Amino acid sequence: MQSPHSFPTSKQESTSLLEQYILGKLSLTSHSHLLIAMAVLALLMRCLLTISVLSCTAHAQLSPNFYGYSCPNLQSIVRSAMTQAVSNERRIGASLLRLFFHDCFVQGCDASILLDAGGEKSAGPNANSVRGFEVIDTIKANVEAACPGVVSCADILALAARDGTNLLGGSTWQVPLGRRDSTTASASLANANLPPPTASLGALVSLFARQGLSPRDMTALSGAHTIGQAQCSTFRDRIYGGDANIDAAFAAQRQQTCPRSGGDANLAPIDAQTPGGFDAAFFQNLVQRRGLFHSDQELFNGGSQDDLVRQYSANPALFNSDFVAAMIKMGNINPLTGAAGQIRRNCRVVNS
Repeated sequence: MQSPHSFPTSKQESTSLLEQYILGKLSLTSHSHLLIAMAVLALLMRCLLTISVLSCTAHAQLSPNFYGYSCPNLQSIVRSAMTQAVSNERRIGASLLRLFFHDCFVQGCDASILLDAGGEKSAGPNANSVRGFEVIDTIKANVEAACPGVVSCADILALAARDGTNLLGGSTWQVPLGRRDSTTASASLANANLPPPTASLGALVSLFARQGLSPRDMTALSGAHTIGQAQCSTFRDRIYGGDANIDAAFAAQRQQTCPRSGGDANLAPIDAQTPGGFDAAFFQNLVQRRGLFHSDQELFNGGSQDDLVRQYSANPALFNSDFVAAMIKMGNINPLTGAAGQIRRNCRVVNS
């Protein structure tokens, strides 16, 4: 029995009151009118809550088919531009993979790193280091010509990273799409969240966990260092006595192009064994104590990831499978979806 001013507590109670009113079984006292109004309000609130939950769920889910109708040729447009870019310079495949990684670890995968303003591009881990912006500009222009105002820069970067990996010999995968672009960038988060080449294993595990990535994800994603080059300043300490866990011949080889002082920007392949190809040689290098970065060698230094590094070094298929899974997982870090953010017309600037 309801008290004189009790609010209908269930969908059934609300519906029952309305049915009684419609069928003429409820006397139209002022109290009855109040109950009817409250019942209608209760049903409306429940409907709105249901719609809101369903809408949020739908918006939070990325899909490889997101642009199936709005930009059906998107994948081929990106692939064509990436094929040309990698043909011009193989290193660019690694650069764009790194650019995607650095984007996702700061505010999520929202293309914040592409903004000229906001300081993220010039933050410590990115300054004079991240590259590939011109390739993204070219792809964006081509996509805009075909599908104006539809495809985000964040999704273009995700596709470019996938195609760059594949064009260098790595796997391909279906990239979940539907991200939108941020209107802000963050230098402070870039400095706080991106792992430095001097990081310990514990620091690496913590930084990846902050993004919802497991130690296995971390080790698989580190395998991206099978391609790309690094500046002398990022590994000088390691090859000049800073680390005991380094092959002496490897250190001497790297010293030939990385002097004790000067030459900070001199480049060396991160994976000297197969520098231009995406494979499992990076992990074989670690087993041989030939990791270029201190942080990379930490993955094989008597710690928790030693066994997995051995597995990857002996089983490239396992590495490729784990790498793809980790890339998809990383690509799902805090995407802007639905009405959040925007679709930038120019990846470098927020829409005016």
